[in-house]
Amino acid sequence: MNASTFVSMAFPATAMAAIGFAFGRAYFAALRRSVELLAMRRGAFVPAALTLARVALATTVFLIAARLGATALLAMLAGFLAARTVAVRIRRSTA
Repeated sequence: MNASTFVSMAFPATAMAAIGFAFGRAYFAALRRSVELLAMRRGAFVPAALTLARVALATTVFLIAARLGATALLAMLAGFLAARTVAVRIRRSTA
């Protein structure tokens, strides 16, 4: 691998990691909202709809990343997991 190959792979990977992080933040915000709605015991339709939407969107986003290649998929997963870490730390600090 030479320098130009590294640079040509680094930018898309960084972009996919950022997309994964942004998607992860939205995903875990929706998850938190679903849990809050379930805890209020006002019905299960909205939390179920949020869950289905989250799963469908996650499947779509990760399938698109997989079609872009292994590097894109792994970078997006890394960003998503970083967002999970942030969400857990935020939740622990407020609990």
